[in-house]
Amino acid sequence: MTNYFDDIVKNIAQAVTYDSSQAPAKEGMPFGEGAAKCLDFYLSLAEFMGFKTHNYDNYVGEVVWGEGIDFAILAHVDVVPAGNGWTHDPFGGEIDEDNKKIWGRGTMDDKGPAMIALYAMYALKEEGFKPRRTIKLILGCNEETGWACIDHYNKVAKMPEEGISPDADFPVIYAEKGIIHARFAFDAAGVNFTGLKGGNRPNMVCDYCQAIAPLDNRKLAKLNILSSYDLTHEGDKIISKGKSAHGSTPDKGVNAIPAMLEYLGLNDMAFALFGKYMGLKDLRDETGPLTFSPNMIEQSGDKIYVTCDIRYPATYKREQIINILNAQGVRYEIVHEQAPLFNDKDSKLIQTLLTVYNEITGKKTQPIAIGGGTYARALKYGAAFGPEEEGEESTIHQANEYITFKKIEKCFAIYKLALKRLCF
Repeated sequence: MTNYFDDIVKNIAQAVTYDSSQAPAKEGMPFGEGAAKCLDFYLSLAEFMGFKTHNYDNYVGEVVWGEGIDFAILAHVDVVPAGNGWTHDPFGGEIDEDNKKIWGRGTMDDKGPAMIALYAMYALKEEGFKPRRTIKLILGCNEETGWACIDHYNKVAKMPEEGISPDADFPVIYAEKGIIHARFAFDAAGVNFTGLKGGNRPNMVCDYCQAIAPLDNRKLAKLNILSSYDLTHEGDKIISKGKSAHGSTPDKGVNAIPAMLEYLGLNDMAFALFGKYMGLKDLRDETGPLTFSPNMIEQSGDKIYVTCDIRYPATYKREQIINILNAQGVRYEIVHEQAPLFNDKDSKLIQTLLTVYNEITGKKTQPIAIGGGTYARALKYGAAFGPEEEGEESTIHQANEYITFKKIEKCFAIYKLALKRLCF
């Protein structure tokens, strides 16, 4: 590891400096200039290492090594927007030697793991390892906002059937919940406020919400005291502040929307969204409970539109969820969805990855299920594999995202051994 550690740290930091959150398309850059430049950075580095690369129209790229049946490492170089509350430059790529961290958006999701996987391939190559499979590190540019990168790859190339995605949790993910992003339309005729708006992305817990509304100091103070909300006013605006988190783990954040709804007197809407989960409240199975996170809100005309991130248990059918939503009497549209992923815990892929993780860490763990949606479900046999671990502080999709030096070293050892075991 000593031969590669400094370079990995330096190049993760450099990758962070590209703001690769989705931006307006430019000619030859479907997701904006930042994503295209970041992809080029990874592919240029891989070419310098001696790997073959392909750039598929700045939608997605790949690094190719070996011969035989394809094996995928599916990662992404795009990120969610920075959001609010940072004390470090989100795109500064700050290397903090004192605290042994790199700060910035994408350090953990997913630029850091993508870089570590690339160096794991490089280290094996330099050691003379000859893979009996064709390893393809596939780097998408639209994972956070729609997967158009994967759609494009499937049109211009052939997706491997088996692989991993270093974009979730250890020890190994055997199941991922289904995902539905639904946009609900609530009636708002005759209200005494305007400009209600909040949230950045459907899969980010809303950390800021505002509306132009009459000031009621007593109500503002009461809500702040009784509910520990962060409600303020600036001029003619009422402002609600929360804490962002990944949409699949809304309990790790503080949603700014319910405080605003209560202040505005929209209690029925608040209860439907945050109390009843639009009728989905009590659904669960072995992969965990359904999560429901209203993450974007916007007033338009006599309607209030709320986009909700729904992660439903992996053994449920899409139709079961839709039938419940249809019974709620609120008009909605589905703006994005992904079917669940459910693997056999005893399959060779899952058990090999589990063994590698336990061997490197000295732990005795079992496969787990998550609410997050990773590229693993783009494969016939896919598993998300790291980088987060139970008990760690999670900053993915939050302010002050970081990766530790220790995490880099651990992931490098794990990904290197996993590739060696699965591609011998």
